[in-house]
Amino acid sequence: MTLQKLGVIFGGRSMEHEVSVVSARGVMAQADTERFEVVPFGITRNGAWLTPDETRARLARVEAGDTRSLGEDEGDGAFAYPDVTALLRQMDVVFPIVHGTFGEDGTLQGLLEMADIPYVGSGVAASAVGMDKALMRAVFAAHGVPQTDYLVLTDEETRAPSSDTIRRIESELGYPCFVKPANGGSSVGVSRAASREDFGEALAGAARYDRKVLVEAAVTGREIECAVLGNHDAQGSPLGEIRPTTEFYDYNAKYLDDSAELIVPAVVDAAAEARVREMAVRAYRALDCAGLARVDFFVEPDGGVKCIEVNTLPGFTPISMYPRLWQEAGLSYRDLISRLVDLAFERFEEVRSHA
Repeated sequence: MTLQKLGVIFGGRSMEHEVSVVSARGVMAQADTERFEVVPFGITRNGAWLTPDETRARLARVEAGDTRSLGEDEGDGAFAYPDVTALLRQMDVVFPIVHGTFGEDGTLQGLLEMADIPYVGSGVAASAVGMDKALMRAVFAAHGVPQTDYLVLTDEETRAPSSDTIRRIESELGYPCFVKPANGGSSVGVSRAASREDFGEALAGAARYDRKVLVEAAVTGREIECAVLGNHDAQGSPLGEIRPTTEFYDYNAKYLDDSAELIVPAVVDAAAEARVREMAVRAYRALDCAGLARVDFFVEPDGGVKCIEVNTLPGFTPISMYPRLWQEAGLSYRDLISRLVDLAFERFEEVRSHA
C-alpha cells in the first residue's frame, strides 16, 4: 500500500508561532503511520520557508529543549523558495497548522488553493472571516447567532478615540469591558478594562496588533466550548468548560502557566447543552466552515447562551480542548487526524466539481 504524503505546514510569522509548533508536533507524532508519510514544512518567525530536512533539524533543537521556535531567519515570501514549493507540490494533502495571521486567516489557504492541493480545514473566506472578529460578529448578527454587545473601532479611533466614542462605549457597553485586536488569536493583545483609565491602556495594547479593535461588554457566565467536525454533515461534540484562575482566559493562562482548569465534559443542564451545540453548528455553517472549528460561548447564570467566536484552526496538541472533546465522544487523536484528511479530500473534490 502506497502511503499518502501528508504535508504539515507550521510555525509562521504570527504571535502564535510557538503554539503552532506544539500543535504540529502533536499531529506529526500521532498521524497514522500505516496511512501517511508525514512531511514537515516549517516557517520561521520572520517568514523564511524551510525544506523538510531543514525543518527536521530545527525540530530536533526544539525537542532537545534548546528553543521553542523554528528560528528568526528573514523571509522573502513563499515564492522565494522554489525548492520548498516544488516539494510541497508533491504532497497528496496538507495540514496547514499555522495559527494566527499569515496562516489561519485565509492567506495560506489561498496559496494552497492556487497550487491545487487538498488541505485540512476551512477555505479562504471562512478562514478570513473567522480571523476577523468584526466581520465574524456581523455574520453572527445576520444569522441570528446570539452574541455579546460590542463596538468596532478603526484607524484613528484606535489611536485617539473621540469623546463621543468614549461616551458611547460607556453608555452602551459599560465597564468592565474587553478590548481585543479584531484579527488575532490565543488572546494576544486582549485586555480587560475596568475604568476609563484602564481603557486607554487596553486600547493601545490591542492597537499594536491590528488597525481594527473590538470592544465587548463583559458577560457573567461560564466559558463553554464545543468542537465541530464535518463539512455539510457538521456535528457538535460534547462540551468542555474553561475555568481560569485569572480575570479571564489570557495568553499566559492558555500556554505559559497552565493555571486554568479544563473540564471535560462540562457539567451543564440538558437544555443549555442542546442550545450550545445547536448554536455551535449554526455559527459554523454561517461562516461556511469546513473540516473543523472550535466555537466558544458564555453560558449565563439564567441559562442564556452567548457566542464569543469561531476558531477555524483551534489548538491541536493532544491535550488541547478540540481533540479532547472528540476523545470524550470516542474519537481518538489519531483517528481525528485521519477523519480531517478525509474531509479535506471530500471538500477538494466538491470544489473541483464546480470549477
